[in-house]
Amino acid sequence: MPRSLDTSPAARAGLAPASPHDRYVQGIRINLHQFVWQAVQVMFVGLVIGMERNVLPVVASQDFGVPKTSFLYLMSFVISFGLVKGALNFIAGRLSERIGRKTVLVMGWLAAIPIPFLIYFAPNWWWIVAANLFLGVNQGFAWSMTVTSKVDITKAEQRGLATGINEFAGYAAVGLAGIATGYLSHLYGPRGALLGFALVVIALGLGTALLFVRETLPWARAESHRHATNQHAGPRPRFAQGLPDHPSSKLVFLFVSFRHTTFSALCQAGVANKVADTLLWVLFPLYLHQQGLSLVQIGWVTGVYGLVWGASQLWTGPLSDRIGRKKPVVAGLWLLGAGVASVMLVHGMAAWLAAAAVMGVGMALLYPNLIAAVADISHPNWRSSSLGTYRYWRDTGYALGALALGLIAQARGDMAPAFWFTAALLLVSGGWVLLRAEETHPRLPPRKVRGADAP
Repeated sequence: MPRSLDTSPAARAGLAPASPHDRYVQGIRINLHQFVWQAVQVMFVGLVIGMERNVLPVVASQDFGVPKTSFLYLMSFVISFGLVKGALNFIAGRLSERIGRKTVLVMGWLAAIPIPFLIYFAPNWWWIVAANLFLGVNQGFAWSMTVTSKVDITKAEQRGLATGINEFAGYAAVGLAGIATGYLSHLYGPRGALLGFALVVIALGLGTALLFVRETLPWARAESHRHATNQHAGPRPRFAQGLPDHPSSKLVFLFVSFRHTTFSALCQAGVANKVADTLLWVLFPLYLHQQGLSLVQIGWVTGVYGLVWGASQLWTGPLSDRIGRKKPVVAGLWLLGAGVASVMLVHGMAAWLAAAAVMGVGMALLYPNLIAAVADISHPNWRSSSLGTYRYWRDTGYALGALALGLIAQARGDMAPAFWFTAALLLVSGGWVLLRAEETHPRLPPRKVRGADAP
């Protein structure tokens, strides 16, 4: 029996639980063992996507025949990834409410198995596109479930900390993978490095998921029961109004995407941040390569972006538990935009490292707190579907960003306009959240925003 099941009031009194739901107590400390294993899972998931962040864009021309000025063709592997991951995020959220979080997590790891073989044996770039279809399934199922599971087992007032730790583990791993694969590619060649690195990570991820991860759906059901019977302790969430107790997939999707003002503002911010991440995934390494940096140097610059993004979430998540979600999200969007613009204004390894750090802090301010804000006002009955809808729009931003940035760079034959476009988009997105979203933290009263829906 897990530790969290032994700590209900009834269990401490030596009595049988009054209800099966009494076994499932929320809180990080009481569920620490499971919380740690979920963090380990997202670390492995981050390593899988991080292995592509440095190597593939740089070697696309010499290893896979992508013409150096075919930016849209180069972006095609991100388009395929974004479309699949976006859709699978929503499917994963809905599916996990029926068959459980752990089952969906394991399905995500099984989908990752073909990725290293497709990259290793690829005769052309279309094999990389195909590999990223599987990567989209892996990330949509596996990463989604680590977030949902942490939200299941933590208290509402801890969600900033919980999502901050989750995204820290994932994106610190993204940064470490970029650095590691840069060195491994120098020693063993790009294909061999990615094959060996990915096989080890996938085996560890799948093995630990099967052996150590527990199902967390009972915690969500217990939370729903406590709200329904007025037994909830602590700050009372302001759940968004306008849906039945058990809404259909269509109702949740339309409500979160378009009908609720705060939800829709958070969704568009998710799209904007992934457009920026697409730029930093593909065009940033390519731009640095054109400026004369080696693969190892590029690995350090992109790695610093990922590591700062990851590590900073250890304080940006808890920060939002104290001051609210909205302020960090707006500040993060604008700081990220400033970092993107600065790439075009500076030159040299040290300056680009500094720009990468600024962008990492910006991402850290907005990224976990967008997730926490969506979770704050989502009822436990449909919270996984709500998070899945947000993550659908956020990660579809990869596809939208790759298409838009690829077309912009292709039309001008230059990457600079894509950087300026992204900076402007982030500025506008931050203004949208500022003007249209309400504060969602259960401890903080919302300041009424004109035209916003009441939670």
